[in-house]
Amino acid sequence: FFSEAKYLNLTTDPKFESVAREVCKSTIAEIKECADEPVGKGFLVSCLVDHRGNITEYQCHQYITKMTAIIFSDYRLICGFMDDCKADINLLKCGSIRPGEKDAHSQGEVVACLEKGLVKEAEETDPRIQVSDQCKKAILRVAELSSDDFHLDRHLYFACRDDRERFCENTQAGEGRVYKCLFNHKFEESMSEKVGICFSRQVSSECQGEMLDYRRMLMEDFSLSPEIILSCRGEIEHHCSGLHRKGRTLHCLMKVVRGEKGNVGLNCQQALQTLIQETDPGADYRIDRALNEACESVIQTACKHIRSGDPMILSCLMEHLYTEKMVEDCEHRLLELQYFISRDWKLDTVLYRKCQGDASRLCHTHGWNETSELMPPGAVFSCLYRHAYRTEEQGRRLSRECRAEVQRILHQRAMDVKLDPALQDKCMIDLGKWCSEKTETGQELECLQDHLDDLVSECRDIVGNLTELESEDIQIEALLMRACEPIIQTFCHEVADNQIDSGDLMECLIQNKHQKEMNEKCAIGVTHFQLVQMKDFRFSYKFKMACKEDVLKLCPNIKKKVDVVICLSTTVRNDTLQDAKEHRVSLKCRKQLRVEELEMTEDIRLEPELYEACKSDIKNYCQNVPYGNAQIIECLKEIKKQLSTRCHQKVFKLQETEMMDPELDYTLMRVCKQMIKRFCPEADSKNMLQCLKQNKNSEVMDPKCKQMITKRQITQNTDYRLNPVLRKACKADIPKFCQNILNRAKDDTELEGQVISCLKLKYADQRLSPDCEDQIRVIIQESALDYRLDPQLQMHCSEEISSLCAEEAAAQEQTGQVEECLKVNLLKIKTEMCKKEVLNMLKESKADIFVDPVLHTACALDIKHHCAAIPPGRGRQMSCLMEALEDKRVRLQPECKKRLNDRIEMWSYAAKVAPAEGFSDLAMQVMTSPSKNYILSVITVGICVLFLIGLMCGRITKRVTRELKDR
Repeated sequence: FFSEAKYLNLTTDPKFESVAREVCKSTIAEIKECADEPVGKGFLVSCLVDHRGNITEYQCHQYITKMTAIIFSDYRLICGFMDDCKADINLLKCGSIRPGEKDAHSQGEVVACLEKGLVKEAEETDPRIQVSDQCKKAILRVAELSSDDFHLDRHLYFACRDDRERFCENTQAGEGRVYKCLFNHKFEESMSEKVGICFSRQVSSECQGEMLDYRRMLMEDFSLSPEIILSCRGEIEHHCSGLHRKGRTLHCLMKVVRGEKGNVGLNCQQALQTLIQETDPGADYRIDRALNEACESVIQTACKHIRSGDPMILSCLMEHLYTEKMVEDCEHRLLELQYFISRDWKLDTVLYRKCQGDASRLCHTHGWNETSELMPPGAVFSCLYRHAYRTEEQGRRLSRECRAEVQRILHQRAMDVKLDPALQDKCMIDLGKWCSEKTETGQELECLQDHLDDLVSECRDIVGNLTELESEDIQIEALLMRACEPIIQTFCHEVADNQIDSGDLMECLIQNKHQKEMNEKCAIGVTHFQLVQMKDFRFSYKFKMACKEDVLKLCPNIKKKVDVVICLSTTVRNDTLQDAKEHRVSLKCRKQLRVEELEMTEDIRLEPELYEACKSDIKNYCQNVPYGNAQIIECLKEIKKQLSTRCHQKVFKLQETEMMDPELDYTLMRVCKQMIKRFCPEADSKNMLQCLKQNKNSEVMDPKCKQMITKRQITQNTDYRLNPVLRKACKADIPKFCQNILNRAKDDTELEGQVISCLKLKYADQRLSPDCEDQIRVIIQESALDYRLDPQLQMHCSEEISSLCAEEAAAQEQTGQVEECLKVNLLKIKTEMCKKEVLNMLKESKADIFVDPVLHTACALDIKHHCAAIPPGRGRQMSCLMEALEDKRVRLQPECKKRLNDRIEMWSYAAKVAPAEGFSDLAMQVMTSPSKNYILSVITVGICVLFLIGLMCGRITKRVTRELKDR
């Protein structure tokens, strides 16, 4: 045959036609088109070549196969090709049309040259040389016929012959099997440059050019792929008609498969996946004509540093997805292609190259071509990403290079829920049910996380696993990382650069959530992740790793993070209160637990019980207040009396916790951050508020912090339970003197300062234990300067304060002027309860001059001169001043003298209005009275008179009794 192949009349030769008619008699009868061909024109052989796939007769099949190989070795032997393309061969300088001028085999290059001319014309917007329509049809027919059999594409056959013998010796030709075999071995080290280089390095070679052209043509014209025509006929007619040029039909089908327009059959989806596996546009984006054209401008601007044809171009495009540099058309084409690449990781060239060794070592596969039902295409990648996040203690890990590639793919996959095959497969129903309105980028996964508890179990598991992975490496959330770029650069660059994240970056972002560099998108993303973390303990990687054993031991069967935190912190608190020798919660867990507790205080939504209880109150009273910076919690605290019972109770419990551990008071710690550094650097977190209170009146105290300390003191004075120091100091005194108040108390509502008022009265009577007396003195001193720190006074005298002392109450700085105003206007006060409160204040001031700031300021010099040796407390310094006032030899300061005389008048009035309630009160009134010497002498004389009368009466009664006896 080969000797005869040089003659141009091969297919038209009557000998060949007569042999064909003899050998293929029954076949010709079956194929109507061939039976109808005229005799002697040479069309019969061409017709049988066209229909060779349908020939079942063995001898006929053999004959036509041989004829086909001969015909395709030289374009001049292809029937009609010579006539249709003669002018174009000359125009494109594709070789000789004269017989004998070239070796027969090299004539395959003429067809290849024409194909390149066709591709070039399609790529150029204004082509200089155009291939005629007749020749175009002839070229496409040849391509279509030769695509099934490696032998028939002569140019490819000779370029890759050696590799075919080395790798595909046992592969039967036909249906594209040899091509697929060569393609599957493209990364083998022993693959010749002619095959291998064309996929990995841009080196000019026959094989590279041929296979690249071949793949490009398959991507460009779906009609070259019989599987697509057969399997996707309905989809093409229904969704993609009229889009035949430049690969648009295939991309249209990809779009349908992605679920963006209509549905697609399983066979069509499989055919598309197979085509993409065969053409492998992931290795060289230029193979995908539609993508190449759509993304040209993006590649020129965003990816110009990467050389043309490099597989990293696709990765670069993915990194710029949803940025300003991305154009909409490119975005669509890119996601359509990535949808298929994500479903078969063999298609990611860079990943294959970097992870081949790891896949073999860790996933028990020698090559990724070994996919089967037991090892589906995605299984190797799943195995790799499980090993990517292992710690050194957990054993075998990925190589640095492979780990980086796995992370790159995970980051890209997070861009679009459809790029995660398992997620889309298992969560399709839930996505439609809960997230149909979430159309913005990246919102689908956030939406699934928000509805985690509502999802079907399979979807919940996948979303849970993905969230758990995010907690370890938040950089997977590429869109969040992009939004948080400024804050990462400024505050978190050290942890962001770490090869292993382990949750440090998210922790850093949470800590810096309220920096001025923080933008709204980043803050919303970080808060969303915090809220998702509350749903499951596993979603906080650092917490999970630090407290795994403790949770199993102390809090088994608890899933929600907030419940785990409460369980562990209750255990820690109990161990601390009971002075346990050994804490049940390990040190590393206690440290991380503290971090989690502090993070939860920043947003009420991170404390679900409190949030649920107060939802309606937030809507009614704090509707326009932002959630962050604990502003909602602060808003609820300020309107506590107006809250619903359930919410009020929860806020009270929260305040009780915060007062026991002020570090959990987010607003206090934020407002007083600098003052804590200045005044309380060594203070234990439990004593932070106490330390701030002690330094509250320092000249260098920040006014905002001072205001916040006062707010907390006002809160503490509403209930002794909110003052842990007082509670401890007075634990014996409270049940002793104030039991009747305790009997009426409820666990979770305030006593409105009743217990503290009770203790104040006992302080005036000098009946408290020393520790309790010290604490009450401080409270009296503070509330004497600021009426707001006395809840009972504020509650009972609110009308009097607004009518009699409005100017004093409006003062910026409270220095006791409201209390002084009420004392001065005592006679004008009509309400009995208010009058009683003011009288109690007067009574307290007798016990200690320190609790009467106006008098103490007026008499400061006189105390220094006349009473310096007298220790404060128990009314001693007050008595010293009274004696000095009565002593004619002592000259007091005019202001001090005036104030003391005012006080004597007030006390006299108080004694008339509020008579002593018992003997002890009477004794106290006498002892603290400025005329106590006179009163005592009168009482003494009275007692003596009574004694004498008693004696007299006794003698008389005795005598009368005796007289009666004598009778």
